[in-house]
Amino acid sequence: MSRGRVRNRLELVLVRAIQGMERVLGRRAAGAVVAAAGRLAYRPLGIRRATVEGHLRQAFPDRDEAWVRRTAAAAYAHLGREGLSLLRLYRLGPEDVVRETRVVEGLEALRSAVEAGTGAVVVTGHFGNWEIGGAAVAARGIPLDVVAQRQANPLFDRLINDARSRLGMRVIYRGRATKETLRSLRQGRVVAFVADQDARRAGVFVPFLGRQASTFRGPAVLALRSGAPLFIATAIRTEDGRHDVRIRSVPMPEEGDPEERTEALTARHASALEEAVRAHPEQYLWHHRRWKTAPPEAGEAERGGDPTV
Repeated sequence: MSRGRVRNRLELVLVRAIQGMERVLGRRAAGAVVAAAGRLAYRPLGIRRATVEGHLRQAFPDRDEAWVRRTAAAAYAHLGREGLSLLRLYRLGPEDVVRETRVVEGLEALRSAVEAGTGAVVVTGHFGNWEIGGAAVAARGIPLDVVAQRQANPLFDRLINDARSRLGMRVIYRGRATKETLRSLRQGRVVAFVADQDARRAGVFVPFLGRQASTFRGPAVLALRSGAPLFIATAIRTEDGRHDVRIRSVPMPEEGDPEERTEALTARHASALEEAVRAHPEQYLWHHRRWKTAPPEAGEAERGGDPTV
């Protein structure tokens, strides 16, 4: 057996072990354990600490260092807890997901778009728990297709997608998204994107958390070409460990050429996500290289501003 296959199997064994830990310890105690592990990754291990702290300083320049360190530690703890929540999600059924999500606001607007036959485009980010947000929508009867990146570990990829299918979600791999998402909208389905990664030179640069960020244009292009409405969705973790899902309409730009309208709509959904992140900064994934690609007109200071570069 190759090293890659051995590694894949070991990773799946680790996932199963963490799932078993929750069954042995109980949900609250297991959550405390993984939150503590997340904080250890911050201090003393320092995994991506400079990246997280640098991004927080950039997004919240008026906050002091004590706030930055406190929020960074909370973001690591949140990442640990939500990782455990995802592993729980892989064992749940639709009825369980409904119980796990205390509030779902804006669902009727999605349902109206489905009933009208236009479908809808939903954008979210690496914030709160995006997988639980999608599952909560699908569990309530909304036909939902999620655009996803294929996982490097095929065993884990199968685990995730089997769970998504069981919960009512249909997966579209990113490489096939252009044709498949249009087909989904023609069928009156909802198409969801996690669209806050760095899009490199193919993206459109729009403001996000205090800096121009290369952002995928796909959701805006899809909505404008199809005539489907676009929504921003978030799933915020609450104190009792459940999640509140909120879905908000993003208004369509009415003026400009296609490129101008694409940029305007992308900026609007990025702004809506930013508003949610500023309200709950401890629930955002500050660890990824969101600002790695600088806009062409950027000076040296901005090109070097992302500590991950």
